[in-house]
Amino acid sequence: MTIADKSYDIADPNLATGGKYRIDWAEQEMPVLRQLKERFAKEKPLKGLRVSACLHVTTETANLMATLQAGGADVVLCASNPLSTQDDVAASLVTHYEIPVYAIKGEDKKTYYGHLQAALDHKPHVTMDDGADLVSELHKDYRHLLPDIIGGTEETTTGVIRLRAMAADGALKFPVLAVNDSDTKHLFDNRYGTGQSTIDGIIRATNILLAGRTVVVAGYGWCGRGIASRARGMGAHVVVTEVDTVKALEAVMDGFMVMPMSDAARVGDVFVTATGDVNVLDKHHFEVMKTGALVSNSGHFNVEINIPALEAMSDGKSLVRPFVESYHTKDGRTINLLGEGRLINLAAAEGHPASVMDMSFANQSLGAEYVVKNAGKLENRVYSLPKEVDQEIARLKLEAMGVKFDKLTAEQEHYLNQWQEGT
Repeated sequence: MTIADKSYDIADPNLATGGKYRIDWAEQEMPVLRQLKERFAKEKPLKGLRVSACLHVTTETANLMATLQAGGADVVLCASNPLSTQDDVAASLVTHYEIPVYAIKGEDKKTYYGHLQAALDHKPHVTMDDGADLVSELHKDYRHLLPDIIGGTEETTTGVIRLRAMAADGALKFPVLAVNDSDTKHLFDNRYGTGQSTIDGIIRATNILLAGRTVVVAGYGWCGRGIASRARGMGAHVVVTEVDTVKALEAVMDGFMVMPMSDAARVGDVFVTATGDVNVLDKHHFEVMKTGALVSNSGHFNVEINIPALEAMSDGKSLVRPFVESYHTKDGRTINLLGEGRLINLAAAEGHPASVMDMSFANQSLGAEYVVKNAGKLENRVYSLPKEVDQEIARLKLEAMGVKFDKLTAEQEHYLNQWQEGT
């Protein structure tokens, strides 16, 4: 399928009108990105550059793509997760924005990687990633494109971990900005966005009441903190599991029960993984879970749940509701896997609210601009955006919210920048 002589692969172009309404609705909640789009349209900081983006295909991402396009970029988008695509949004991007999209909700693994390859066939100068799959594929099978890459941006904790591992091994061949490191990203997107949208996904998938249930949150990073906080706010008893002693101590002092997963597995009703690691929920955990336990993941990859182990210990499974598979264990219990173990907030719900993605995607836009402005000056490693960019995004967000805040007087500024005065 082609549009404007460019290929694309989406579920149904006829969904475009509904997608456009939802994209416009999201834009109302994204005032910072809207201001950047207006500036980009005037200055064209990305003029003549090809950008390949591997992101969740949502209404918020659509507004990011429109911003990059306004800045002069030739943009192509593919999905960063097989279940996170909103098919009506993909259709609208193709139909109304003439942006090639390679994404279909529920696509199999072969199709997913075919879409990654289609995005790389665009021969990008800049990459934009959510989980580092695009960068990984580029370094494995598309190395001939590396000389033309100026740099890239990465959205997630998981992706940044992968990229730093690549850099430490000397494998990373171009500079990448860790958007996730920005305070206006992880303190808000990861905490408030993941917290709300994860609970939203679990409730949409199951229609359960959280009040009175025991929710086990694996990992107490910013995503885990958000999930734990929102679950407690809905009346759940929250247990946190952690391997980091400082984070475990924080969870205790935030008022949560902390215990090993081997103990939590026995008492939990709902499980959510948010660690970025493998087999956080494993066979020995499944073996002691209550019948009817709900198991979900809010980390980037579904490897956090050992699904092959769950399948091996089961006689079969039933799709009892959309995004709920009941596994029937050989000892007579039922364990319910939500969203195939993939990101539950995007599989069963709509992902983060637009208001919080406004700041994340402002970081993505400014990250792309920063990489281009500093072309040839950056080493092949992972960078963070300058602190002043964070401060400006926060200022614009507060301004859009109608919130006024204090500023230092000249006297206060002077006091903070000297050492002579004491008691």
